[in-house]
Parts: sequence; structure tokens; C-alpha cells
Amino acid sequence: MPFEMMKKIMMTGIGLALKTQSEIESMSKELVKRSKMSEAEGKKFVADVVKKYGKAKKDMEQKIQKGVADYMSSADIASKKELNALKNEIKNLKKARKK
Repeated sequence: MPFEMMKKIMMTGIGLALKTQSEIESMSKELVKRSKMSEAEGKKFVADVVKKYGKAKKDMEQKIQKGVADYMSSADIASKKELNALKNEIKNLKKARKK
């Protein structure tokens, strides 16, 4: 596959990923009209596209969360959970010291 075609496919995928669900539904319905699908075929097509969009969005969110977590770990930055644990430990130490 030539580089330019692969680049265009990737950019299209990224562009679609950034669309909202209503935009995806609207685009799908427009495609159904242009392709002159039957009403049943059109409804199934739109439902399939929306379902795949939801899955792709969820997958992308998980990849982003993993990427951020990996970056935070490699950058040696404390997580919110770790900071809260330290705060609780300091609070407990202060209580113990007052006794």
C-alpha cells in the first residue's frame, strides 16, 4: 500500500474517531440515502456503524488511559491514589504524635 494512501486512511480514521455519535449517525444516514439502500438495510447499517463507533471510542479511551498511565509511571510522577495514601499516612502520624 503506498504511503500516501495509508496516510489518508489513518487520517480518515482519526477524523472519524473525533466525531460525536450524532455526527456519525448523521453521516451514516446520509450515506444510506445516497446509496439508495432499503429502509431495513439502512437501519441495520446505521445501527452497525453506531455500535462499531461505540466500541472504537471505548477502545481508544482505554489506549489513551494506558498511555497516560505508562507515561506517568515512566516519568516517575505520583498518582492521585499514591498522593492520597501519603496524605492519610501524614494525618495518622500527626495523630499518633499528639497522643
